[in-house]
Amino acid sequence: MAKKIAVDPITRIEGHLRIEAQLEGGKIANAWSSSTAFRGIETILKGRDPRDAHHFTQRFCGVCTTVHSMASIRAVEDALKIQIPDNARLIRNIIMGIQNVQDHVIHFYHLHALDWVDITSALKADPKKTAQLAQSISDWPNSSVKHFKAVKERIAAFVSTGRLGPFQNAYWGHSAYRLPPEANLMAVAHYLEALEWQKEVIKVHAILGSKNPHPQTFLVGGMAIPVDPDSQNAINADKIAYMQKLLKKARLFVEQVYIPDLLAVASFYKDWAAIGGGVGNYLAYGDFHMDNAGGTDNLYFPRGVIMGKDLANVLPMDEKKITEYVTHSWYDYSGGNDRGLHPYQGETSHNYTGPKPPYDFLDTDGKYSWVKSPRYNDQPMEVGPLARVLVAYASGNQDAKTIVNYVLGQLGVGPEALFSTLGRTAARGVDCLMMARMNEKWVADLVNNMGRGIYETHNAEKWDPSTWPKEAQGFGYHEAPRGALGHWIRIENGQIANFQAVVPSTWNAGPRDAAGQMGPYESALVGTPIADENKPLEILRTIHSFDPCLACAVHVMDGKGNELIKVKAL
Repeated sequence: MAKKIAVDPITRIEGHLRIEAQLEGGKIANAWSSSTAFRGIETILKGRDPRDAHHFTQRFCGVCTTVHSMASIRAVEDALKIQIPDNARLIRNIIMGIQNVQDHVIHFYHLHALDWVDITSALKADPKKTAQLAQSISDWPNSSVKHFKAVKERIAAFVSTGRLGPFQNAYWGHSAYRLPPEANLMAVAHYLEALEWQKEVIKVHAILGSKNPHPQTFLVGGMAIPVDPDSQNAINADKIAYMQKLLKKARLFVEQVYIPDLLAVASFYKDWAAIGGGVGNYLAYGDFHMDNAGGTDNLYFPRGVIMGKDLANVLPMDEKKITEYVTHSWYDYSGGNDRGLHPYQGETSHNYTGPKPPYDFLDTDGKYSWVKSPRYNDQPMEVGPLARVLVAYASGNQDAKTIVNYVLGQLGVGPEALFSTLGRTAARGVDCLMMARMNEKWVADLVNNMGRGIYETHNAEKWDPSTWPKEAQGFGYHEAPRGALGHWIRIENGQIANFQAVVPSTWNAGPRDAAGQMGPYESALVGTPIADENKPLEILRTIHSFDPCLACAVHVMDGKGNELIKVKAL
């Protein structure tokens, strides 16, 4: 007999997300993804100076930080046909690259790992056996018996207080947990180390961007920070040396802790290589320019589309084929809700007056989410590290091929395992390692430019609005940690006439479209086995593998800035 359950709110994500699922025979037969807050920043941008857009869009979210600056600035630069200097390219690559590395490590340890790691089991671990396990999979120096004994005592003291903070409400002891106590203790120890590590390595943002979150040196036309080896107010030799130290620290942790832990945990959950596959279509905008020629021909992560899991055919990506539907979203389009609009014509209208939250269960036959439904050539697409790595792998990127083949070989699975919850989690690690290594190369390139006396970081040729055409439009893209991020801008008489952002979690979390096609979250949940309907841990595993950021997809306030909805996590 079918039974409907709801998980609301989904925790260990950014923003507000509700998942409803229909269970039949111990598996999910149907699913619905709903975000419960309204987004309005695009509306706020209308009438403003395009050169200021990145200061607003950056505030979509406090976690994604750099990514909306990058996409909105590129949209303006595309509209005005501005080419940035080479040093600006390198600085942007480094800022974005370390953002990806930090974000992926935080996601694995602090958001996703607890779906696979039972903290309470770590209290039963033998520190000596834990040290042996850790030393068998990595050369990480912090792997002594003394260290793991101290971590176990720290956990025990924490538990004895009865105040478990973020660990209070979880499915500890669930039958779906499989790691032995020693593996759980090792993972918890690295969870704690990652907390300290991430706040150090992201200091690169403070060096290149003045602060984190929300670096302040992004600028239409380049970067607002000079490169001068002899100036204390610029990127100089001392700052370069410090960045090199931080980026090496970042890479070593990824190589010696994150990747070994990922492989160790995955080895106990290989059946998840056949669960959570989703829509089977993947889109990547590509990113990280390897030269200053412009265009998209020489991106480290290539641009492309994969349909139906066909790795033999990477199709070109054409942003003109992107549309958004609101058939099942709490929005109304002025010309009717069953048509898709390209973002240049996109609307973010709060005119809908039908039933909205609060609710017991969603009206899944009607409108049930504040997220729109993006489509590419009218097909649902998954975006994110899995899409990015698949397109790179299938396009012949040698780094992607080498690391993916290594991961698959270590787990003893084939490429088909990538189309799954496990594959999505593994691809994030592959992406992180690729970025951690490239960051050091880009700093070395910056040093070489300094040696040639090329210090320019901003092209001011078209900074003055009097040089702009009366009307212009542009598409700005970025491969953010969570995937393909697109901003579209229309400029009229020097002001923003329309602005639309289609963020990764909009692609992945969107509800059904006019044709009834599921979005990636919904599709990925279908077929998932549920061991205990009162503790649906398995739903969290697949949803967390996407790393939801609903704060980017939706925002909530009325015209006076008053709170409309309050959600309490019990």
